[in-house]
Amino acid sequence: MPAVETVRGPVEAGELGRTFMHEHVFVLGTENVQNYGAGDWWDEDEKVADAVAKLRELADRGIRTIADPTVWGLGRYIPRIQRINEQVPELNIIAATGLYTYNDVPFQFHHRGPGTMLDAGPDPMIADFVRDLTEGIGGTGVKAAFLKCAVDAPGLTPGVERVLRAVAGAHRETGAPLTVHTESSIHAGRTVVDLLGKEGVDLTKVVIGHAGDSNDLDYLAELADSGAILGMDRFGLDIINPTENRVATIAALCERGYADRIVLSHDASCFIDWFGPDPATVPAMQPNWHYRHITDDVLPALRAAGVGDAQIDQMLVANPRRYFTR
Repeated sequence: MPAVETVRGPVEAGELGRTFMHEHVFVLGTENVQNYGAGDWWDEDEKVADAVAKLRELADRGIRTIADPTVWGLGRYIPRIQRINEQVPELNIIAATGLYTYNDVPFQFHHRGPGTMLDAGPDPMIADFVRDLTEGIGGTGVKAAFLKCAVDAPGLTPGVERVLRAVAGAHRETGAPLTVHTESSIHAGRTVVDLLGKEGVDLTKVVIGHAGDSNDLDYLAELADSGAILGMDRFGLDIINPTENRVATIAALCERGYADRIVLSHDASCFIDWFGPDPATVPAMQPNWHYRHITDDVLPALRAAGVGDAQIDQMLVANPRRYFTR
């Protein structure tokens, strides 16, 4: 079986085991940490030790792999992830490439690429993404294994559209699968499926991230019928969609025969700086938003709702394996 690139090197796709398909280790603003965190609220050794402990809890629950879609815009820093993974060798961490924005591209691309001052050939983002996938990220030797971008509430802005097309270009060149953060309230998954389909992307290699924020079964079935995979991947973010609703939606989709197009996750992290420097803020705000929620609470609830173990294995093992098999 083909190998999948992970932070610790290639792993046979058949050895990925139970996989959470959308978990961050850290979500950090690099300049925020460097300029305001160091010596104040950011202690590198302390945060690494905390991450190691949290990821060990995940591994102790039988999860063997996480796909970490932390890319440019979310604070990807592979040397830190390597350091953590060395201390949790029983867990595979799969890195991503791409660009995370809800609106515009970074200034580094404002004047380079299609329609810009230096419009000279393909979008330079494509070459950057392909290099991460084929040569490695930032001199670390770690290769990305999937692509990540986003369509949020502002919709298909010119910057967002450019990133989607660049991600599609990297997919066509490498065959790497994609995960797209979407805003379910505007049914952004439809925009993603339409644009990527026209760009020649294999939709069976696309996860519609955060599809599980919606309980609209017709919308979700429409996305799944395109061949795309539904990311039911924000368990614990009850402020957006309570766990009981998420469980009921998955159970209904499984009853309709869509278990082969669903993956599970939390979209959690060991630390995220979006809510300030106090690590107690997120647990106080969303107490179930952590790596243990699915194994401890969601899987029993799914079984109680009539979802069988074979369907759970499909969502946690077979679907991620198929997604990462090129």
